[in-house]
Amino acid sequence: MTQPVEINFTEVALDKLADHKGRVALIMTDASKLPGKLPRVIRDAATRALASKAGRALKPGQALELAFPAGMAADALILVMLPNSATQAEARRAGAALGAKLGTGHTLVLAGSHKQAGQIAFGLALRGYDFSVYKTKPATPDAAPAQAEGLIPEQQAGQDDAVLGDAQATEAPDSADAPIGDKARVTVMVKDPEALAKSAQDAAAVAEGVFFTRDLVNEPANVLTTTDFADRLLAMQEIGLEVEVLDEDQLAKLGMRALLAVGQGSESPSKVVVMRWNGGGDEAPLALVGKGVVFDTGGISIKPGAGMEEMTMDMGGAGVVAGTMRALALRRAKANVVGLVGLVENMPDGRAYRPGDILKSMKGDTIEVVNTDAEGRLVLADVLWYAQETYRPRAMIDLATLTGAVIIALGHDNAGVFSNDDMLAGQILSAAKAEGEGAWRLPLGAAYDGLINCRLADMKNSGGRAAGSITAAQFLQRFVKEGQPWAHIDIAGVALPPGGTDLAPKGASGWGVMTLDRLVRDGFEDA
Repeated sequence: MTQPVEINFTEVALDKLADHKGRVALIMTDASKLPGKLPRVIRDAATRALASKAGRALKPGQALELAFPAGMAADALILVMLPNSATQAEARRAGAALGAKLGTGHTLVLAGSHKQAGQIAFGLALRGYDFSVYKTKPATPDAAPAQAEGLIPEQQAGQDDAVLGDAQATEAPDSADAPIGDKARVTVMVKDPEALAKSAQDAAAVAEGVFFTRDLVNEPANVLTTTDFADRLLAMQEIGLEVEVLDEDQLAKLGMRALLAVGQGSESPSKVVVMRWNGGGDEAPLALVGKGVVFDTGGISIKPGAGMEEMTMDMGGAGVVAGTMRALALRRAKANVVGLVGLVENMPDGRAYRPGDILKSMKGDTIEVVNTDAEGRLVLADVLWYAQETYRPRAMIDLATLTGAVIIALGHDNAGVFSNDDMLAGQILSAAKAEGEGAWRLPLGAAYDGLINCRLADMKNSGGRAAGSITAAQFLQRFVKEGQPWAHIDIAGVALPPGGTDLAPKGASGWGVMTLDRLVRDGFEDA
């Protein structure tokens, strides 16, 4: 898997800055006051840059890059504006501004006694993600304006400000120019490195969980088959998770006919993978359930060809559950959590399920299929019922790239949250807000539930276009037992947004790992 950049913490050593070969970043709390006792060459370069129009325009969380500053051995000097009063989100964005331009080689960050140094490092790690495993040639420098990454190019400062000879904002040196074997690594200079390194361990675990999720969502379906997905989860036994894989014969004996129907047109065998982290006492676990459709053609109700290549991300819910379980295990969370993912592929062939078919779920309820592209809820229905029957969870949350309708409602900035329990919903929304991941609660109700009633079976698997994300949630609620606290999170809009975000490059965002980890930390861990 893609690993976060190596970050080490050391004591402040200002004498090393001018001679550092690589990149040097200064965290500045005040544009008019540079860190004390800086080497003169650094102070002169920084003072000239900050006096420019671009420098005067720096806002909290933004950075200005000076390429090959005169008198320094560094490839670049980066000035990062971050007042002591900065919020967690601003500190993470400041780190992300560095992570976005990490390049190769060694970056030295002077954070001193800044109270948000840990959040700066966390933001840097999250934004420093690069899924380029299938690239056979070095990436060409991006000619697009750097403002989207929080960098303000000096060239855009206006005609009244001459470009500083040692302060031109440029891309990181091309990897072809880096020493052979060189790779990105970061050293953060702080007042108390030992204390910060200790507190940063949990953040490192979460970052690895986010990266694991991003990798899974970014992988093509010819690589991430149901079998490959299951094997990657089995490998997490090495970090302390208990992992069990249920094959098709076992699923058939359990009566998971809704899930099996979705995958019966594919050569890839359907599976359910159960991951258990037992870090708490004797209490019932929190159950996390994920939709894992490794590729979704729509089946017989086939999708339009344009954009279908993005349906490799239809296992995003399972990816978030897997990444969260990884993070919890790595940081040794003091909680009992079980993660369950249904892995299938929805393909059209002679064995594929059809519109008009009537399926019997593990619960025993019957479902008329009116659209084979409404398949995720069929997978989740059986896994949700299995989770309750087997683990009697204290709370249950499912995540899925379930509906395009939630994108129409909320765009790409918020996931849709549905719940039968106000307290659980509030915990999820609070955790998402604390981590800067957008989430918005949407309604459930009897009127919406009536839209999935049908003549031939207990329910149909789609209520049509109107309130599509809500009727999908209503469908899932029919497989939640009375009195069971439950929430459904539709991540269709946030799992693979059309562009980069503050903390992620374009591609899979890893949305949800930080929220669920915070939820466990704040509401389910033993004190």
